[in-house]
Amino acid sequence: MDHKIDDNNSRNNMMYYNQLLRNEKKKKDVKPKKPMSFTSQTIDLSKYSLAPDGYEGIMYTIYFLTIPYLFGAVFLFFYIAHGNFDNFKLLDKSAFLIVWAIGYEIVASIILLYIFFSFITYDTKNH
Repeated sequence: MDHKIDDNNSRNNMMYYNQLLRNEKKKKDVKPKKPMSFTSQTIDLSKYSLAPDGYEGIMYTIYFLTIPYLFGAVFLFFYIAHGNFDNFKLLDKSAFLIVWAIGYEIVASIILLYIFFSFITYDTKNH
């Protein structure tokens, strides 16, 4: 009779031990997800520009030259010439590099503000 009781107890101990081993294995297998940081995300420039496949380099060069120049010219027209076309014609617009540099600073400021607001609104739970 002692043999039956001891046999059942041994079997119950073995089941309990196996459950403990299984639970420990599950704890090791389940690693907590580390939230993705803002700086580790990938950036795809094709979402932000209109460039045909294969011509990205040419289009980015054109964007790099024309967009800052246009922003600089618009800034000079509205802020320096106060929206008066006669005053705008008096400005030396032949200084391409100066107008481009003014526009470059404006575009760079806008891009930095966009990055800052993206950082502020970045939700680590959804990424």
